[in-house]
Amino acid sequence: MESASKIALVTGGSRGLGKNMALRLAEKGNDVLIVYRSKAQEAAEVVAAIEALGQKAAAIQLDTSDVKSFDQFFIQVSGILKDKWNRDSFDFLINNAGISRPSVFPETSEQDFDDLMNVHFKGVYFLSQKALPLLADGGRIVNLSTGLARFSTPGYAAYASMKGAIDTLTRYMAKELGGRGITVNALAPGAIYTDFNSESFDSHPGLTDFISSITALGRVGKPNDIGGVVAFLCSEDARWITGQRVEVSGGMFL
Repeated sequence: MESASKIALVTGGSRGLGKNMALRLAEKGNDVLIVYRSKAQEAAEVVAAIEALGQKAAAIQLDTSDVKSFDQFFIQVSGILKDKWNRDSFDFLINNAGISRPSVFPETSEQDFDDLMNVHFKGVYFLSQKALPLLADGGRIVNLSTGLARFSTPGYAAYASMKGAIDTLTRYMAKELGGRGITVNALAPGAIYTDFNSESFDSHPGLTDFISSITALGRVGKPNDIGGVVAFLCSEDARWITGQRVEVSGGMFL
């Protein structure tokens, strides 16, 4: 018998924003496939937390920068869908996986540029492409962008450029996949305190106060500010939203 729940695939789902997205999706009654790169134990803990909420979950390993591995990855996904859900498709693709390589423009190395490109743009492009045969009609794709694609903060020229490309790609995907009823939107967080960027906050004692001062709602973001918006974009209530860049920054640099 088919699962009554929708199934979300969340890349980078073992920690930080991705973990919160996975848990909020589960709280809203969705099952979740967690994709992790290296943190198998953390991924297993997220799976257990989702199951504790009464939803089904599984974890699968993938380096989202390794495009050549995507065909084999989706063979694995297909097997998990059949074994655990008795389904041949999933419903929501959340392209959240990310890396951080901050450096000012004059000092950015080609290696750092390539690493950022492979994870944040090329990987998203081809992972989404390869996912299409398994993504259900009427499904959802949420791509992670950043507030840094709207405002400029020194140290993020390469990273923000990749995310600017994601904003453009999102519109094209929405246009070209609309015939299948698939919505595609970009979610753009502002400054969020997670283990992903804790080093920046911890090494710059005044950063929290500065960000709070230029944010309309007066504080730094938390992972829990983001996950619920992803869950909303994957809900039936968001069915008429597509091709949009939704900034969730508490009003930074308004």
